[in-house]
Amino acid sequence: MCPVCDTTIDQSDSGPARRMKAFIARRIAAGDTRSEIENELIAQFGPSVIARPATHGFDLLAWVLPLVALLGGGAVVGVAAWRWSRSRAPAALPAGPQLDPDLERRVDEELERFE
Repeated sequence: MCPVCDTTIDQSDSGPARRMKAFIARRIAAGDTRSEIENELIAQFGPSVIARPATHGFDLLAWVLPLVALLGGGAVVGVAAWRWSRSRAPAALPAGPQLDPDLERRVDEELERFE
């Protein structure tokens, strides 16, 4: 993060952001690891220079809460869908009109001729 304008250094065009970009490029060319570069920047500018929250203490919530919300929301939707599918009664077949016994016998005879 740019210490002047509080944006990421790739978005900032301030003097300190340009110096930080040049410092990072030099350190990468020298073979430093990401953590070594970050530690040096933190030593110079403070912990607010890193754009991601820390992974310990209270800042750990920034990593954990989205996962908890995603899993909790998925569970709620799953349970709601399961309950909704179980609460519907099976569709009953519509009852048709009763046929006259004589007509029913004739229909049966006609159907037997086609079998």
